[in-house]
Amino acid sequence: MSDEFDGMYDTFKALLDTFPPSEAVKRLEMLGVGIEVIQRIRERHEQQTIRIKELEEPHAVVLGNRDTWYTGPQDKDKCWPAIVDLLRKDGWSEEPAIRSLDESSTRVVSLLNHPKENSFSTRGLVVGYVQSGKTTNFTSVMAKAADRGYKLFIVLAGIHNGLRRQTQARLAQQLVEPNPSLWSQLTIVEKDFTPQANPASYFGKSNKTHVLCVVKKNATVLRKLARWLEEASDYLQDCPALIIDDEADQATVATKSINPLILDIMSNLPRSAYVGYTASPFANLLIDPSAKDLYPRDFVVNLPKPRGHFGTEVLFGRYALDGEDPEQVDDGYDMIRSVPLDDVARVRPESRADIEGFEPDITDTLRRSIEYFWLVTAARRVRRRGNPHSTMLIHTSVNTAVHNSFKRPLEHLLRRTAESLDDMGLRSRLRDLWDEETARVPAEELGEKKVAFDELEPELPGVLRNCRIIMDNSSSEDRLDYENGPVVAIAVGGNTLSRGLTLEGLSVSYFVRAVSAYDTLLQMGRWFGFRNGYADLPRIWMTDELAEWFRHLATVETEMRRDIDTYMTEAETPLTFAVRLRTHPALRVTAAAKMRDAVTAASSYGGKRVQTHYFRTDAEWLRGNIKAARDLVAAATQNAVRIEERQSEGRYLFRDVPYDAVTDFLSAYKFHDKSPENDADLITGYIRKRVKMADSLRRWNVAIVGNPAGEPFSLTNKVSVGLSTRARLAVTTTDPHFADIKTLMSRRDAAVDLDGDTARLTEQQIMDLRHALLPDTGLLVLYPIDKTSTPSPTKKLRAPLNAEEHVVGVGLVFPEPRQEDSTVEKYISADLSGVRIEDEDYSMLVEGEDA
Repeated sequence: MSDEFDGMYDTFKALLDTFPPSEAVKRLEMLGVGIEVIQRIRERHEQQTIRIKELEEPHAVVLGNRDTWYTGPQDKDKCWPAIVDLLRKDGWSEEPAIRSLDESSTRVVSLLNHPKENSFSTRGLVVGYVQSGKTTNFTSVMAKAADRGYKLFIVLAGIHNGLRRQTQARLAQQLVEPNPSLWSQLTIVEKDFTPQANPASYFGKSNKTHVLCVVKKNATVLRKLARWLEEASDYLQDCPALIIDDEADQATVATKSINPLILDIMSNLPRSAYVGYTASPFANLLIDPSAKDLYPRDFVVNLPKPRGHFGTEVLFGRYALDGEDPEQVDDGYDMIRSVPLDDVARVRPESRADIEGFEPDITDTLRRSIEYFWLVTAARRVRRRGNPHSTMLIHTSVNTAVHNSFKRPLEHLLRRTAESLDDMGLRSRLRDLWDEETARVPAEELGEKKVAFDELEPELPGVLRNCRIIMDNSSSEDRLDYENGPVVAIAVGGNTLSRGLTLEGLSVSYFVRAVSAYDTLLQMGRWFGFRNGYADLPRIWMTDELAEWFRHLATVETEMRRDIDTYMTEAETPLTFAVRLRTHPALRVTAAAKMRDAVTAASSYGGKRVQTHYFRTDAEWLRGNIKAARDLVAAATQNAVRIEERQSEGRYLFRDVPYDAVTDFLSAYKFHDKSPENDADLITGYIRKRVKMADSLRRWNVAIVGNPAGEPFSLTNKVSVGLSTRARLAVTTTDPHFADIKTLMSRRDAAVDLDGDTARLTEQQIMDLRHALLPDTGLLVLYPIDKTSTPSPTKKLRAPLNAEEHVVGVGLVFPEPRQEDSTVEKYISADLSGVRIEDEDYSMLVEGEDA
């Protein structure tokens, strides 16, 4: 009977293509369809009008890949059009800014439940970028949800009063003020939540307004809210609620007070959707999905990167991921300046015992960063466009006493500089600094016009007159206030400036704060965001180790987002896959308490490339690797089935070398300690396991890739190639013998043992061709590298390698496995082992929790 009914319904839908609904019903009656069946068809059609599935979904993971009910704004809407009007007045362009916001917020709303469903408890996560407009996005989501019938809106706005007040003010301006008759507010800018008398006045059927409540994640406040909602339970059955958790990784995850209270609030709301917003979702993605918690079991969605946004990758560059052409991965802008380790102890106490009585020195790097900030502010006044504020951030410690110790030396430097502007030595130094910095980042490359020193110099007295030194921390009364005219400020602070709050017009940062986790590090980056009118001018002073950590973090972010996108295309859900997070030898992914339910995720070597990009430059280490390479080439010469000499290309190829020659090489060759993915023991174990279990990887092709124009380098008496050039990234570290070349192996090299013209093939096409032609053969490539390796003049972020001996780099390409693959562990993820899914209806069954 079900198939027969479905056929009748399909006939009705076909009739609707030609006739209005009333006529389509008459046609069914003419076909002899009974009244009862026609009534069922009409009911299904009415249901389908609120569950339309024709919408281009976001790059998201959706429970059961469910259809959506929300297809975008309608003419009758009031809240979303009001936001659009405000954005236009603020100078937002229709294309692409407003259109992109419209699309991304529609995508999030499309993942929520229809507000008229009897009950629901949705849990999702939206992953944005630091300082990228997440507040504007969730405000838009709230507006669209309000336009469709959601009534109660609770925004959890971080843990500090400043962010709560800022969020309340923005939501009041963009949601309440344009439509005051549509909204009631439980909180105001000046005051967090206080229980209101008579809940019926807010939630009773006679009140049609939407209710806005903006609270900070504070146990006392949330407890009052939870208790008040419990008392109002008689009125909440018909109250669809949307809970927005801003900075959802902070305080929400694995906290004994805040986390249960959020769950208590949700338990009092029969129809609720919880949506976390964060740019550092690591902790949220590691929640135990089988527990009664806030794991994003229904959806995870990436917000698109906004045009013109300065993010981790833009500033610091990143490393190539599997499947990428390394030549297409950028090094980032030349905006990072090095703070020597000797300077750190002069601007930050080395231990708690040193805090009392500590006073920082104005080191050369700190003075240079401050003077550059004043020059930037003057140049922006010449340009007279963009953000009217200009801020510098100094962040060296979390301790408020350390922050306060900066006030006297900074004010002294400000006063002395203002009094010495006529000094020819100072003016000459400022001119040299400005000319050097503007040469390193040409304004024209970022769509700006260079400001000459002679143009900005007249503005300097006014800049110094207006400049304020502000200690912004939890114990200070003097705070950044952008509401009362243009601000020029050097802000010294810690946690109050490290999350959520926007430092308007941030131009220069001096950052040497010690951190230990990805999310903390990422949120400290207040320099991320938009730099309209001064895209060429931002600079960051930090240690080289911190810069490397940010480069690694950019790689983690990109890989994480790619995981989300890839799994969506494979029709997975947050309950059937866990996003992998690449680990780092010196950093935690997040706080230990937030990782207690995580498991080590496996990343197979199968179908992957492994390459060295970290090297030591001291002679003994390098000589050992040269010997290992020469021993491998000698073994390959004796045991290869065929040897191909390509002197015109600077290459040799040894085909079908026994695997033990490769494992012997791996036991002798030393990978750098900072390369956990290049673990010789893991790689050797992987090879031996595939040989034993799958009779694969018994034979290897060994190639030597050099430069025919380079200085000859002998690997044996009969095998010699020209040395290649691989300059290092221009950073210094605590280890004088450390070098990072960023990328070693090109896409073309991964096809060195494939016949025919492979130059135009993509990375994936090469791997597919390898799988077809060499399904069980591994490839090992040796790269003899010139010890000097001077970079070309166009590579501004590179420096000579300057090794004590020539360097031998190694690349490995593994074929795809034919069966269950052994793996190497280098990621962590959420543990999905306790999750049970009913395949028939995609219901979510969690251990200890009903569907």
